Amino acid sequence: MEKQIQKAIDILKSGGIVIFPTDTAFGIGCRMDDEQAVRRLFKIRRRPKDQAFSALTDSIEMAKQYLMPVNSDVLNLMKKYWPGALTIILPCRKEKVPDVVRGGKDTLGVRMPDNEIILSIIRGVGVPILGPSANFHGEKTPYRFEDLDPELIKLADYVVFGECAVKQASTVLDCTKTPWRIVREGIVSLSF
Repeated sequence: MEKQIQKAIDILKSGGIVIFPTDTAFGIGCRMDDEQAVRRLFKIRRRPKDQAFSALTDSIEMAKQYLMPVNSDVLNLMKKYWPGALTIILPCRKEKVPDVVRGGKDTLGVRMPDNEIILSIIRGVGVPILGPSANFHGEKTPYRFEDLDPELIKLADYVVFGECAVKQASTVLDCTKTPWRIVREGIVSLSF
């Protein structure tokens, strides 16, 4: 596994696209700070340009580097559910998050996955990795390696094998306004 992780790190560092397991589903991604790779990721996934990608981080500290100051309520949420299947949308530092990642908005969805493979990869790359599910836009989310579309695999530069423990989508919570709003119901159930 170490060799696979190192190869994924090297490919991502040099602007490549990698398919990888997370706790929730298989993801396909690139470094968040490589605009050329991000554009290629949109093209590969056939995703509309105005739909922002969320970013996977290896820690709360890494997430905070790309976000506007995070209030204590949101920090408590991160501490409670990370690592885990909660994606949180927050205002971001636009100068650090390319416009193409944000879909033209001033927010970023961030999550720290509970999967040692992808966490090791993110740590090795040193910047957040974009982490949409590894499927063509509008197609079925792959929760098992066998669910990956062979056509998508051909378009990626590398595939890391592994298991997704949760096999359900993350919950997406918009914390840009009060009250917070659940954008997508997933495995984490929230009550305010």
